[in-house]
Amino acid sequence: MTKPTQSTKARKQQIQAAIPEVATTRHTAAIPSFDELPDSAWVRQADLVRDPKHPTRPAPLPFSPATFWRWVREGKFPTPTKLGERITAWRVGDVRAWIAAQSAA
Repeated sequence: MTKPTQSTKARKQQIQAAIPEVATTRHTAAIPSFDELPDSAWVRQADLVRDPKHPTRPAPLPFSPATFWRWVREGKFPTPTKLGERITAWRVGDVRAWIAAQSAA
C-alpha cells in the first residue's frame, strides 16, 4: 500500500469543501404511530407486530410475526389486501375493529 500524497489529501479536502452542507445532511420525517393514523390508512405487517430488527419500536399487536401470519392464514385476523405483487397491507380501521373485538371478548 502506498501512502496518499499531499496532493491527494488536498484534492479530497477541496472536494469536501465544495459539497454544499444541504447535500450532506439527511432529513427524516417522523413516522406517525398507529394511534395517530386515520382509519383509512394502510399498514403493513412491520407496522403491526414487533420487528426483531427493531425491538424498541412500538407495535400495537403483542405477538410475533409468525403468530401474526398464522392467525391471518387461519382467519383469526382480518384478511389483508394486496396493493401490489409484493405489497400486502391492512386498513387501520379494520385492525382497530379487530383489537376492540378482542378486548371485548
